[in-house]
Amino acid sequence: MCDTNAYVDSNGNEELYFENVNLIRPEDGRVYLKNLFGEEKIFEGSIKEISLNSHKVILKKD
Repeated sequence: MCDTNAYVDSNGNEELYFENVNLIRPEDGRVYLKNLFGEEKIFEGSIKEISLNSHKVILKKD
Protein backbone atom coordinates (compact mmCIF):
# COMPACT_ATOMS: atom_id res chain seq x y z
CA MET A 1 0.00 0.00 0.00
CA CYS A 2 1.27 3.47 -0.86
CA ASP A 3 0.92 5.97 1.95
CA THR A 4 0.30 9.60 1.11
CA ASN A 5 1.23 12.22 3.66
CA ALA A 6 0.22 15.87 3.83
CA TYR A 7 2.81 18.54 4.57
CA VAL A 8 2.55 22.27 5.22
CA ASP A 9 4.93 24.55 3.33
CA SER A 10 6.44 26.80 5.97
CA ASN A 11 8.89 29.25 4.38
CA GLY A 12 10.23 26.62 2.01
CA ASN A 13 10.32 23.85 4.62
CA GLU A 14 7.84 20.98 4.53
CA GLU A 15 6.42 20.12 7.94
CA LEU A 16 4.42 16.90 8.33
CA TYR A 17 0.75 17.70 8.94
CA PHE A 18 -1.17 14.40 8.50
CA GLU A 19 -0.18 10.81 7.68
CA ASN A 20 -1.89 8.08 5.64
CA VAL A 21 -4.21 10.46 3.80
CA ASN A 22 -6.68 8.78 1.46
CA LEU A 23 -9.24 11.58 0.89
CA ILE A 24 -8.60 15.25 0.07
CA ARG A 25 -11.38 17.71 -0.66
CA PRO A 26 -10.97 21.51 -1.15
CA GLU A 27 -13.78 23.44 0.57
CA ASP A 28 -14.00 27.27 0.32
CA GLY A 29 -10.53 28.26 1.49
CA ARG A 30 -10.00 25.07 3.47
CA VAL A 31 -8.82 21.55 2.72
CA TYR A 32 -10.64 18.58 4.25
CA LEU A 33 -8.43 15.51 4.81
CA LYS A 34 -9.30 12.02 6.02
CA ASN A 35 -6.85 9.20 6.63
CA LEU A 36 -7.01 5.41 6.44
CA PHE A 37 -8.04 5.19 10.10
CA GLY A 38 -11.05 7.51 9.72
CA GLU A 39 -9.38 10.47 11.42
CA GLU A 40 -10.21 13.85 9.91
CA LYS A 41 -8.51 17.24 9.77
CA ILE A 42 -9.43 20.54 8.19
CA PHE A 43 -6.57 22.74 7.05
CA GLU A 44 -7.16 26.50 6.73
CA GLY A 45 -5.48 27.20 3.39
CA SER A 46 -5.10 25.55 0.01
CA ILE A 47 -3.25 22.86 -1.90
CA LYS A 48 0.10 24.04 -3.26
CA GLU A 49 1.20 20.83 -4.93
CA ILE A 50 0.39 17.13 -5.23
CA SER A 51 3.22 14.74 -6.07
CA LEU A 52 1.90 11.32 -7.00
CA ASN A 53 5.40 9.84 -7.39
CA SER A 54 6.44 11.04 -3.94
CA HIS A 55 3.06 10.26 -2.36
CA LYS A 56 2.80 13.71 -0.82
CA VAL A 57 0.46 16.67 -0.75
CA ILE A 58 1.85 20.11 0.01
CA LEU A 59 -0.53 22.54 1.69
CA LYS A 60 -0.06 26.29 2.08
CA LYS A 61 -1.64 28.94 4.23
CA ASP A 62 -3.27 31.68 2.21
